[in-house]
Amino acid sequence: MTTLEISLPDSLAKEARAAGLLAPEAIERMVREAVRQRALGELKQAMDRMAAVAGPVMTPQEIQEEIRAARVERRAREARAAGA
Repeated sequence: MTTLEISLPDSLAKEARAAGLLAPEAIERMVREAVRQRALGELKQAMDRMAAVAGPVMTPQEIQEEIRAARVERRAREARAAGA
């Protein structure tokens, strides 16, 4: 468990305390939500970048073949590393 110390203006701290926002459970909920929102934003940005890539759309069969090829390559790399 990590302990944090924060500095807030007195008026804001008073309002937050009155609203129950300074309780550990409330702070945990707010931090979890902020982390979730950030992850969603990063995912959206990645999706936007992928959508902006020019070129033909891959078929499901092409995607599956790429997956198979990557697995074959990974297994060969792992086998070489195990034998080294």
